[in-house]
Amino acid sequence: MTAADDAYVDRQFVELGELCRRLGRAPDEVRELMLARLLPLPGYLRSDGAEMVPADLFALADAAGGTDRLRAWFLRHWDDPAEGEEEWHAYLSGQYVCLHAVSPTTIRRKGDLVAAIDAALTAADRDSPTSTTSLAALVDELDLLEPEFTAYDRLRFGGPVSRDTHVTALRAHRPPVSAP
Repeated sequence: MTAADDAYVDRQFVELGELCRRLGRAPDEVRELMLARLLPLPGYLRSDGAEMVPADLFALADAAGGTDRLRAWFLRHWDDPAEGEEEWHAYLSGQYVCLHAVSPTTIRRKGDLVAAIDAALTAADRDSPTSTTSLAALVDELDLLEPEFTAYDRLRFGGPVSRDTHVTALRAHRPPVSAP
């Protein structure tokens, strides 16, 4: 990670040890929960090795009634068990850095928005004023869900991220898609 990546991560995330100190948790116990696949891994390792996690790292476990109930609670948010498992594994990987707040609701909404934007771009009436307005609303909503990302994210995910393809590029090439 570069100095710019580190600065971005410092603005968006918190160091695991600091979060644990604030919440009265033992960092080693939290790491054990991560390795036991009961909490997500850190989203980033800063260039100095600091483990960076979202400030709401424990929010889903708290909502579920504890880390031992989190998986079942999480999976109940999907009708398709295979899709739920896929999202559970993505969540545990710590690489769900594409949302300001990670939850089954925001994960699903992001997927729905990306699919709706793709459909709107290929619709026969995509250039009509109604379609353009609808597309702009979808892009604006996705923009609110997603952070800016880092150059490092583009490397680790193998190219452009959804913000690049479904927000920034659309606003650059389709002037009616305005920023909020």
